[in-house]
Amino acid sequence: MQVIGLTGSIGSGKSTVAQVLRELGVTVLDADAFAREGAEVLREAICRRFPEACDGGELDRRRLGRIVFADPEAKRDLEALLHPYVRARMAEATRQAQERGESLVVQDIPLLFETGREREFAGVLAVLAPTELRRERVHARSGLSAAEFAARDANQLPQEEKARRATWVIWNDQDLPALRARVRGWLEEVRREACA
Repeated sequence: MQVIGLTGSIGSGKSTVAQVLRELGVTVLDADAFAREGAEVLREAICRRFPEACDGGELDRRRLGRIVFADPEAKRDLEALLHPYVRARMAEATRQAQERGESLVVQDIPLLFETGREREFAGVLAVLAPTELRRERVHARSGLSAAEFAARDANQLPQEEKARRATWVIWNDQDLPALRARVRGWLEEVRREACA
């Protein structure tokens, strides 16, 4: 079974690419979804470390985000709590896909390069887009201010570095039909290479 990493900068359209791949029948495992699950499972430990992000034992994810994106040490602490959980869940889901006889699994990992995981995959697909377009998408999607966007973007590798390190790049600067066509073309290429 071929396991490919999927990554991209905030607002690049990585999640849209993941959805298109699912529509094309590819199993896509979402690290962010496992992180949200992990935040619930590990809520007590997170609230002990970040009491200012919790209210009555309930985790305020937006407040937690503001804390960790403003403080590198806080970010490392949160990652130390969540990353082992996420990796274990991704490994288990990949194993299950292999048992089902699937030939391709894509792991959607926003911080794939930042966490040094690229060598774990047969290849890495990076989804990239112009910065202004990414900022507009993020604001429309979640209401993040330009400053909040900049803080989160600064916590990721520059797009140029992602492009250099990726096996494949999909540039997402047009409409959804154009993106779908690019994803379809990429998938055909990957399947051809796997059969060669």
